Amino acid sequence: METTYFSIKESILDGRVLRSQDPAGIEQEVYALLTVYQAIIRMAVDAVDTVFDARPDRVSFTAALETAGEQVIAAVGIIIPVGHGLVGAIGQAVLGDLLPGPRTRGKARIRHNPTSKYGPNAGSFPQTRLKYIINTNVMIMEEGLTARSKR
Repeated sequence: METTYFSIKESILDGRVLRSQDPAGIEQEVYALLTVYQAIIRMAVDAVDTVFDARPDRVSFTAALETAGEQVIAAVGIIIPVGHGLVGAIGQAVLGDLLPGPRTRGKARIRHNPTSKYGPNAGSFPQTRLKYIINTNVMIMEEGLTARSKR
């Protein structure tokens, strides 16, 4: 769910805020954004499913969104030619810009040192007691700065 809202906020809205002034309009806008997001993701995942070794987590949402925007503006390649299967312009753009696969783990996960400063007793301060002594001298000058000795 967080990934969906992050993609909508950062990619589709591009920093803009919702324009509606009433709750019904905001609800309609949010549902429209969720519908567009779901449609783009479904097209991208359907395209990735046609490739043998590709995984859906390698889909670039930005590439799919930019291609979908170009399709809406230019209206080119809307009808898929015979022989291309289900992969249209958005699918071809996604397949051409797949994110890199996961890295192989070089070494096994290790258990961290139990004496870490972030251990279970990290919040119980002070761990050691320190004694601080502060000496102060307060001078009251009844005649102001003129009575002060010049050094």
